[in-house]
Amino acid sequence: MHAYNVRELKKNPSLALRQAEEAPVLVLKGNQPNAVLLHLDGSLTEAENGLRPALASTLYRDRVLSPGAAAKLSGMALADFIDHLGRLGIDVVGIDETTPHETEELSRWLSSSPTPDR
Repeated sequence: MHAYNVRELKKNPSLALRQAEEAPVLVLKGNQPNAVLLHLDGSLTEAENGLRPALASTLYRDRVLSPGAAAKLSGMALADFIDHLGRLGIDVVGIDETTPHETEELSRWLSSSPTPDR
């Protein structure tokens, strides 16, 4: 999925239209999603089927929707939606300020746990 801000779209609208033939194109106003360019070669139902996963992925990436809510919006099963996010390069598990602390806690816990007999 491609994204353009309004200024970029004004410079080369034909490129955005060509790219919309492959996947929906998100139009941003500032840094916020404002519109979607969608190629209507087939029926509107086919267009909607292409738009729903793209919109759900964008809303998940921006942390507007949870994984479950985004999967539901996309019309995909959660596992399929997670695979879809992976193909788009969108992280399902993110690193934040708590990650180093959690990693340290996990390491301490693993080193103190008895190992099972084999």
